[in-house]
Amino acid sequence: MKADPLLGLALQLATLSLLTFGGASAVVPEMQRIVVEQGQWMSAREFNDLFAIAQGAPGPNLLIVTLVGWHVAGLPGALLATLAFCLPSSLLAYAVARLWDRFRASPWRVRVQDGLLAMTVGLVVSTAWLLARTADHSPAAWILTAGVMALAWHTRINPLWLLAAGGLLGGLGLL
Repeated sequence: MKADPLLGLALQLATLSLLTFGGASAVVPEMQRIVVEQGQWMSAREFNDLFAIAQGAPGPNLLIVTLVGWHVAGLPGALLATLAFCLPSSLLAYAVARLWDRFRASPWRVRVQDGLLAMTVGLVVSTAWLLARTADHSPAAWILTAGVMALAWHTRINPLWLLAAGGLLGGLGLL
């Protein structure tokens, strides 16, 4: 895979795109494993930084894919990574949506949706755990992570304010 990072990344992302129940964030742990551990195209810290930029920027949560592609192979990498990640899942979603609508009154459809919902929540939680493990290197950072999680869960505070507060604490050297 190291011999041609652009092709290797595109193939891996095309495969991952078929598992993106809940959006790109659901497959971040596997994406991180592919680009950091397997491909060794960046460090875990660089991956976390790209994820933070992608989440802080306006737009869809798949921006992480474009940024990873950019990091690995510049503009061609960004374009190919985005296309490789979007095209397979879009084609599958189109085909499934056409079939899914036919079975709207079927009792098994509700059970399948419930299973997919539970799986999506699990994948998103695993993403949060992976990022916290990589980013939090002090008790203060773990406390901040837990506090932000509690605030995000129990309040309607805009996450960008929480992100700004974390950046300010880090900038002041408190983390």
